This record gives sequence, structure tokens and C-alpha cells, in this order.
Amino acid sequence: MKETISIRLFKTLLKGKEQLSEQAVERVSRFVLSQRTDEGSFTDKSGKADLYYTAFGWMLSYVLGIPSDSRKMNDYLATLDTDRMDLIHYAAYVRCRMIQQLFEKGKLGLFIKSFFSTSIPSPSLKDFNGLPHNDPQSPYSQFIWLALLEDTGKKFKVQRLNQRQSDRFEPEKLNTEPRTLNLELYHAPGGGYMNTTDGLTATTNATVAALAVKGQMEGYKDNVDIRFLYNLQESSGGFAAAKASPLPDLLSTATSLFMLNCYGIKPKYAARDFIEAHWLDSGGFAATLLDDKSDVEYTFYGLLGLGTLNFEH
Repeated sequence: MKETISIRLFKTLLKGKEQLSEQAVERVSRFVLSQRTDEGSFTDKSGKADLYYTAFGWMLSYVLGIPSDSRKMNDYLATLDTDRMDLIHYAAYVRCRMIQQLFEKGKLGLFIKSFFSTSIPSPSLKDFNGLPHNDPQSPYSQFIWLALLEDTGKKFKVQRLNQRQSDRFEPEKLNTEPRTLNLELYHAPGGGYMNTTDGLTATTNATVAALAVKGQMEGYKDNVDIRFLYNLQESSGGFAAAKASPLPDLLSTATSLFMLNCYGIKPKYAARDFIEAHWLDSGGFAATLLDDKSDVEYTFYGLLGLGTLNFEH
């Protein structure tokens, strides 16, 4: 079975844990536990229980070996109304359901087949209350949808489209077998990708999303856009969200390093110092060097970034 995006993330997080000493693992684990509610969910930046943050918290809990009650996790998921969710939160719900079963069934490599055999169905894109950028064709929407299909055990087929073909996307025809959508509509003139068709320059995260979709569907082959991403790294080791961003951030850095790793390309600069500079005394990681608070999302990105370091110079 081809590795899904979720499995690639899990494996990189486990490598990130291997970069930490026993004391460091305890330090990060204490922070993660501090973000968990009595019901077993995780909180957002404001301290409110949130499904999106729970997906990050549960993944970190599994990777760090934090004991979790699978029955309590199941009870939390049972309180959620999936019919009202947007695409991002439904994808988070499915990933949470996977992790809940992972805690219940055991090792990562053993639960996948049984999960797929009883997987919950993935609805059509038209069933969601919201999509990223209100555009099902954007690279980020495609990335979330593809990961959702993988997580629910659905197969997808590749249909190559001509460059700049203006074929518009029809959500009702997608269902569970999407074609390869026209990423070229979002390709920036100077390289990389945008999440809107009327943009002028590429953004880091849209480029990462597009490269992930292309890699999962066509194989992780060297191309001009992964080289474009490679050249976005700053000498500090970090990646900024866009050229106009005032400073690099941990999310853009971790996801870029992760994608370079998927394509088998070493980063231009070492990133350990950059990542560790975002590690706070609380045990969590901050979004940027200007932030003094952390949450489970950016702690996830901190561990993900650390998991790519064995691939550095």
C-alpha cells in the first residue's frame, strides 16, 4: 500500500521525537497535556476546546506516548455534528477517528487495513459548509481533499489536463474518485503556486500543497517547483509564508522541510537552530520569534520540523 500523507506525517513526527532527549520528550509532553481538556479534546489559542486543534493534540499524544483513553476520545467524537462541518474540520474529524482507533487497536502499521475496511464514507465536496478560499480547485483544497480520501481508504485516479486548460471543476462529479485538477491555473509565472487564480506571486504553503498533491498522485519526482521551494529557504534556515512576509514562521518552515524530504531533496541551509529558537520554556513551540505563547498546532510543526533534520547536511 502506498504511503498516505497521514502516514508520512506520522513517520516524520516519530523521527522528530527521536531527535529529543528523554527529558525533552517529557517537557514537550507536559505542555501537550496542559492543553488537553477533561473530556479528552484539545484547546485552541484561546483555551476553548476545538476539533481542529484536537487532531494535532491526538497525533502528538500518540507519537509522544502520552496515555489516552480511547473510550473518552470516542465519546468526544460522538458529540460532534459532522453534517455541519466544513472540509477542514471534517478532515480533522476523520483523522481524529483514525487516531482514536489507533489508540484502541495498537501499532501504526497494524490498524490501517482494519480502519479502511470499516472506514466512514467521505462525502462529495458539495456537501460541505465551507471550503478553503471558497474554491475546491485551489491547491490547499485539493490537498485537504486528497488527504481525506486517503484517510477514508478511497482510491483516486489520475487524469492529466492540458496546460492552462480552462476546464472548471464540478464538485458533484467528484464524489470519491477525483481527477487530477488543473493545478496549472494556480501556477505563478515565476514558479511555485498560489491559492487564487488572480494572484501575482506564489506562496509557500500553496506551493507545498500543490507539490504534495502532485507527489501523491504522480510520484515524488524532481521538478522546477520543488526547486523553487528549495530556493525560498532563508539563510536563517526558515521559510516565510510569502515574499512580503516580515519574517519566516514555523508552519511554513516545517511543511517546506517535510515536502523537500518527501522529494528526497536536502534543504539549502541547516534548520535546527531556527526550529529550536521557537521552542519555548513552556515546552511548546511558537509560531514566530515574535510570539511568546505556544499551542498544540505549532508544537506539531516543531516536532515535524525536527523530524526532517536527519535529512540535513
